[in-house]
This record gives sequence, structure tokens and C-alpha cells, in this order.
Amino acid sequence: MTEVVVLIGAGSIGQAIARPLVPGGMFLLADLSEGQANAAARTLHDAGFSVSTAKVDVSARDSVESLVQSAARQGDVFGLVHAAGVSPTQAAPEVILKVDLYGTALVLEQFGQVISAGGAGVVIASQSGHRLPGLSAEENKALATTPVEELLSLPMLQPENVSDPLRAYQLSKRGNSLRVMSEAVRWGRRGARINAISPGIIITPLANDELSGPRGAGYRRMIELSAAGRAGTPDEVATVAALLMGRDGAFITGSDILMDGGVTAAYWFGELAPT
Repeated sequence: MTEVVVLIGAGSIGQAIARPLVPGGMFLLADLSEGQANAAARTLHDAGFSVSTAKVDVSARDSVESLVQSAARQGDVFGLVHAAGVSPTQAAPEVILKVDLYGTALVLEQFGQVISAGGAGVVIASQSGHRLPGLSAEENKALATTPVEELLSLPMLQPENVSDPLRAYQLSKRGNSLRVMSEAVRWGRRGARINAISPGIIITPLANDELSGPRGAGYRRMIELSAAGRAGTPDEVATVAALLMGRDGAFITGSDILMDGGVTAAYWFGELAPT
């Protein structure tokens, strides 16, 4: 059967990751925005790829289940790139938790039921999850293993405890890396692997908007005080993803690769450290 790679989130990072993965195979490109999915599909089609599209809302179980069924009908689901999400400047805390935390857990649960032996997936998390102060062992386990439909009912995620969008985003991205570790056990029973990448500031249209938005000064300071002294590119994220999803990364699963140019190092041990 045809090998299918599912790309959720049709932005620059997802496209950069997915392009090297499907020689001779097929993309199923899914996004909440049909217009964005169709535009990305045209670009990939013009580059010689076989592409189909679907609309998906990762915060809705029936929508994700429908996407999984569509992917399985098209062939063997051999790859998953989950790059959908919202940022702290785009949404309220409850929306961020629903899309970035619940949505990722739901995607991993559902695709973990159909991923083929030898297949692999990657979740785009964020450097922000690495700057969240330490959680308790019980909180870490809860984010990693709580059944998907009970996840948003955790006391630690209630509005009185998460009133700031950045806090919601950090918890979601920490939750993503923990959920990937937990799901790696289940995916492994199918002979498949799942990992996460936590990028720093990567130059995309969204990043450019944020650099000129209300949090822009803080982002620019992160870049200036990082070891790399610059932002990253989608192609650099794709290089890490190629390792994690390819043969050279066959011994890597349940991991989260932080690639932020040294921003998190500067936050904990350098000039970005909070005072």
C-alpha cells in the first residue's frame, strides 16, 4: 500500500519537516484553515508531491477521528507531523489549553491506533515548556497519562490556577513533551516511534507578527542574549525532524529535543535569568 505522511498544521515549519519524508508516498495535509491547506497543497503539488487535503480541528474529537479514518483509507500511515497550535498572543488561556494541550494528546491517542510498524511521528512543542518552573512528580504524571477526555479537568489547569496565556502555553508545551514520553510506550508496541521538538524563535510569518507585536521586545531580547544571537529557520527544525523520523534516529523515541539557539540556557544560567 501507499505510505501516507499526515501533516497537521500547514505552516512553514510543518511543510519544511514533511517535504523530505514522502518520496514516492503521499501527503495528507490537514489544517483548520481550508485556504491555508489548499495553498500549501498547491506548493507541494507543484514540487512533485502527491497531496490530499482535509480540514481538521484538533480540539474536536470527531474531527480528529475523521482525519485518522481518512488517512487510513489512503494507505499505511507511516508518518505524523503535528505542527498545529496557537500562541499566547493569539488566544485566551482556555483556548490554548484546548488546542495545544488537549489537541496534541488527542492526536497522539488517535494516530497511535493506526501508525504502521516502522513509522514515526514528531510533535512541535516549544522552548517555553522548558522555562516553566518545575512541577511536582504527581503533576508531571497527570499531564503525561491522564485520559484525554479528563485532561482539562485537572485541578492544576482550572481558570483560578491558569489565568495568563503564557502560563497556559508553557503548561501545554511541557505537557506535550511529557505526553510524547508516555505515548512512546504505546506507539512502541506497534513498532513505531514518537518524539517532540521544542524550537525557539523560528522565522515564520507568525513569528514575524509576534516580533512586531506586544511581546516583540521580549522576543528580540531573547535573540540578542542567546548564544546563537539569531533566530532559527524552518529548515533547521526540519533537519532535526529528519533525524528523529528517519533510520538514523531509530534508537530515539519518547524524547524532546530543545533547539532554541541557547535561549533557555541564558534564561536559567545567563543574562535572561529572572531577577
